Amino acid sequence: MAEVTTTRPSPWRGVLDRIEAARRGDSSESLAAVFVLAATVIALVWANSPWGWTYDAFWDIQVAITVGDAGIDLDLQHWVNDGLMALFFFVIGLEVKREFAMGELRDRSKAAVPLAASVAGLVLPALLYLLLNPSGPAASAWGVVISTDTAFLLGALAVVGPGRAERLRIFLLTLAVADDVGALAVIAVVYTDELSLVPLAVGVLGLLAIWQLRRLRVWRGGGYLIVSLITWVAFYESGVHATLAGVLIALLLPVYPPKRALVERAAALTRAFRQSPNPEYARSARLGLERAVSVNERLMRLYQPYTAFIIVPVFALANAGVPLTAETLRASMTSPLTWGVVLGLVLGKFVGITGATALFARLRPGSLAPGLRIPQVAGGAALSGIGFTISLFIVDLALDDEPLLADEARVGVLAASVIALVLGSGVFRVGARLGLEPEEPSMELLRPVDPHRDHIRGPVGAPLTIVEYGDFECPFCSKATGSIRQVRAHFGDDVRYVFRHMPLDDYHPDARSAAEVSEAAAKQGRFWDVHDAFFAHNDALERDDLLRYCAELGLDVDRIEEDLRDGDAQNRVTDDEIDARTSELPGTPTFYLGANGSAPVRHVGPYDADTLIAELTRQREAAPDPV
Repeated sequence: MAEVTTTRPSPWRGVLDRIEAARRGDSSESLAAVFVLAATVIALVWANSPWGWTYDAFWDIQVAITVGDAGIDLDLQHWVNDGLMALFFFVIGLEVKREFAMGELRDRSKAAVPLAASVAGLVLPALLYLLLNPSGPAASAWGVVISTDTAFLLGALAVVGPGRAERLRIFLLTLAVADDVGALAVIAVVYTDELSLVPLAVGVLGLLAIWQLRRLRVWRGGGYLIVSLITWVAFYESGVHATLAGVLIALLLPVYPPKRALVERAAALTRAFRQSPNPEYARSARLGLERAVSVNERLMRLYQPYTAFIIVPVFALANAGVPLTAETLRASMTSPLTWGVVLGLVLGKFVGITGATALFARLRPGSLAPGLRIPQVAGGAALSGIGFTISLFIVDLALDDEPLLADEARVGVLAASVIALVLGSGVFRVGARLGLEPEEPSMELLRPVDPHRDHIRGPVGAPLTIVEYGDFECPFCSKATGSIRQVRAHFGDDVRYVFRHMPLDDYHPDARSAAEVSEAAAKQGRFWDVHDAFFAHNDALERDDLLRYCAELGLDVDRIEEDLRDGDAQNRVTDDEIDARTSELPGTPTFYLGANGSAPVRHVGPYDADTLIAELTRQREAAPDPV
């Protein structure tokens, strides 16, 4: 027997793999939060060690960058806060722009609840803070309590949150993006003390130059980088906080799904390199691939891991080192500033977000996403009191000339973050114990059939309902279409059939693309035509095949291409997919059956025509007639 030798993996290997996954765009909030937490602990230990004096001494080291007689001279802490954090806010700006252009904030109806909750989560904390600090130097620090740390929030949710919390995660992420917009507006308006008009004019010209580069469809990063550096310096010299330059630049950069012509061009260049590998073809292929993706998404993918795993931890290291002496703790325990921060972040966020969401849901029934419940929102609202990164950032802006008050505010931020984490965990646990969060997903259809949203075959008001979660590349789904035809022939106008998407990416690489094209075709009123065509050719669903089928059906293929670029089709498919995952569907096809207005229930067992007919007949006989 051959002996197998195993090598024990390095403990760092897993961390490095997670960071590499972040570079590919995979979720990494929990690991990023660990990095920030570790940096915070190091800062606290360093500042309270026998060598604590070296903490301030190190971050007070002056570093100057000069060109001739001009230059910028800052200490290390302010190079971090004004320089490195500009890249952090740049990434936030990229994310905000993408969400408004292609993400959750594009659909204002879906974003209405988290936006309302975000406003309440901004206003109520500030009011509670000012209740304890109505005047004096401490009053200017009300901005400390308005923001939520997105990385910590999502990382904490992954650790203490409930299962099947994807809708909650999307809700909190949308809320956090809106929260960031509010915080950035406050920084721009409230924490700009003096304005120097000439440098500000240069900064505005820099922004106009970036806008012009966008109009000229410049897609290389070098031109943007040079203009961005000049714009950052101009904003710094103007008195407007330099980090805002990063946000404004990000909001100007273009974001769009890949254009088909550019994708095909990139594929042709890649084939040429594969056939004749040489440096020139390698460069052309690389540039072709870069050009096919928007500047926004390329830069977000490039810089997000650096901000998550380097810049924000370094910021925490530079700002969280509060000397926790007996005097500092005693002063903090009786300080209205410290308690104002704790009250604002913990109680203000919890009550504001939960209350606004509950009120909105009551006034507009059905406005909450399917599967999202108020107890879940309450737990997420409690975690939103973790206002770490931007809170510490605003401490530095608001109390730069008040070091003792700044330390009291930092103690409040740290205490509030711990309390918010404990409170959020407790809310989730209480919800589970009281049965507010079911241990198993319901067998009832999570999202009710909606004629304005769903694709329905048959009379909209038919007494019998079949809902299928399917995958265009799934051979079992293809065979099930025959069963559905027989069921519809049997019941006639008494049955309506609804199709929803559940692409299984791990098994069917072309299913998602087919689902998105079908949604683009739906904008031309031809969903069911392409539905039938795709299932008829479910073994040939590459992108060119899909568009060829659409052309053969007489659809406007150019319009389909344009509709695929606005993000609506992708968001619709993702919506169905999240519903399926939240319901923990076992695979495709999965059917829900209902009769006489009762909620459709998941069908377990064979899905041949005879079985489906028998089950629908049984349900119709058992269900009361609709009133």
